[in-house]
Amino acid sequence: MNVVGQLEKWAKKFGHKAAIIFRDQEITYRKLRDNTFKLSNKLTQLGLKKGDCVAIYLPNNPEYIYSYLAIFSLGLIAVPLDFMLTEDELRTCLNHCEAQVLIAQAKEGVSVENLIRALPSLKKIILPQELTRILSKKSASASRVKISAKDHCMIVYSSGTTGRPKGILWNYRHLDSGPKTFAHFVEVNKDFTLLCCLPFSHGGGLVFIQSLVAFGITLVLMERFIPLDFLKNIQKYKVNGYFLVPSMYYVLLSLKELPSFDLSSLKWINCFGASSSVHAIKRFRKFCPQAAYHHGWGMMETAPPNIILPAGADDKMESIGKAAPWFEVRIADEKDREIRRGEVGQLIVRGWPVMEGYYKDPKLTQQVMKNGWLHTGDLAKMDKEDFIYILGRVSERIKVGGLLVYASEVESALLKHPRIKEVAVVGVADKLRGEVPRAFMALKNGNSLDSRELRYFCRRHLAHFKIPRYFEFMPALPKNSTGKIDKEKLKSEFI
Repeated sequence: MNVVGQLEKWAKKFGHKAAIIFRDQEITYRKLRDNTFKLSNKLTQLGLKKGDCVAIYLPNNPEYIYSYLAIFSLGLIAVPLDFMLTEDELRTCLNHCEAQVLIAQAKEGVSVENLIRALPSLKKIILPQELTRILSKKSASASRVKISAKDHCMIVYSSGTTGRPKGILWNYRHLDSGPKTFAHFVEVNKDFTLLCCLPFSHGGGLVFIQSLVAFGITLVLMERFIPLDFLKNIQKYKVNGYFLVPSMYYVLLSLKELPSFDLSSLKWINCFGASSSVHAIKRFRKFCPQAAYHHGWGMMETAPPNIILPAGADDKMESIGKAAPWFEVRIADEKDREIRRGEVGQLIVRGWPVMEGYYKDPKLTQQVMKNGWLHTGDLAKMDKEDFIYILGRVSERIKVGGLLVYASEVESALLKHPRIKEVAVVGVADKLRGEVPRAFMALKNGNSLDSRELRYFCRRHLAHFKIPRYFEFMPALPKNSTGKIDKEKLKSEFI
């Protein structure tokens, strides 16, 4: 992706068009270009050269976009860090990648002074006050740096950890993966307005920045997902598309105000990031029947998205869709042998969108990359028409008395109950059967439900060995920063 060339093209073609709308303020493509180049000039003045690491620790805001694009325009390596990370987690990631510059916003519990003292490689921290001064300077021209497709462009830490960090390494060609997949499956062009409420430190947020550069869209940006504001933005700015994770749909459906909003501008809606409830999507589409539905799949290890449900495939809504033509997929058994259509195995993939590897960790890279195939850890099956279905994670298979139970299958059945808002199923040890399912649920507002009634409901939808042995009711299920239900937290804190 030629970031400098694309920014110059859009600024020249429609410089006064809104590139970003943030807190009701428009930022034009000309200003996007100028601010990106101002920041890139500052990074050059700091002595950074191609291949150096610059970390970003900001909430979703325009400065995050300028930071990404300035880094990419110079052939540097971006290290986006989740704004929910603690100081210890930050220190671990920054030390691992040996970042020389950190673009950050102050946050309670995170000491800039401590980071500078603890990290010998960290030469400079750019805070908002200085960033404002940089962006207030006169217009700047771009530095011309020769960047090749194989140059490294990004290290993404899949989770903040004070233990062993896992940094996913991308090259500059990987920046083309998401937009190319979109262009193949989804209607998107310079006339589209998209809405982003997902964090830029994850693939679901990054793809909006890629779309700015690739397609010249207008991006309505939210700092985070606030359900009512999300709907207001769709109506106010006549949004054409967005991406959400399943739990966000459940929240939207619980809003009594939902029927009052005009969602007629939507041309498509997307669901990524976890097994989705077809029932919930169908309910939501009643409020925007004109919008196509695109489910999809990808992971940071594959420069997502890579698999998308094409428009018009409503009879395949339980599927994540089909793979892009340049992205090879296979459903394999435990010995990596391809299995027959309809059988369940691990989804393994290969192609140029697959990561370079885990940064500084060849052993971990070898564990997931075997014979040229990335082992995703997802359980899947493929039908005769090449549509792929995800049944959960390999680690989420529950062996009940020797019989396999897939957590997603149990979750889908429970979500059919009209009083259940969200659910997560995990396996727990059982002396008699080895493992049994345990279901954690949050109910819709004002509803009640007991285990006896729920067990009776399950008998109508699940084989007896798939029915959860335990039901746990909670006010809300824990989520990670992208809005996905955090099953690891459920296991560690409640089992």
